[in-house]
Amino acid sequence: MKAVGQITIKRRGEIVAKWVRLCGVPEAPGPGAVTEVEVEGGVAICVANLNGELSALDNVCPHRHGPLGQGWLEGDCVVCPWHSWMFHAKTGAAEFPEGERVAVFPLKIEGGDVLVEIE
Repeated sequence: MKAVGQITIKRRGEIVAKWVRLCGVPEAPGPGAVTEVEVEGGVAICVANLNGELSALDNVCPHRHGPLGQGWLEGDCVVCPWHSWMFHAKTGAAEFPEGERVAVFPLKIEGGDVLVEIE
């Protein structure tokens, strides 16, 4: 299982985000599945598994605040379960309407844990 987006956010040379445990590797969704996980601070994350590659998105759809982690995958997109808005799992860009998006968080796997970088 690979993690997508292994980067560190820096401003003026200082790290302004931190890595937190998202879940254990066995608890991560299997290929073709999504789930929602809440990390410290109450941040809800949608975790998607695209053919063995994990990605993490903001769990809140910008349309009506639907829980993306309760949706499903169609191709490379997470589908909101409330009104079927679709967001690319790696970029967060919406299929429609143009210009809409959700945040995508960097992930990494360390030992048996899946970590996500949040501010």
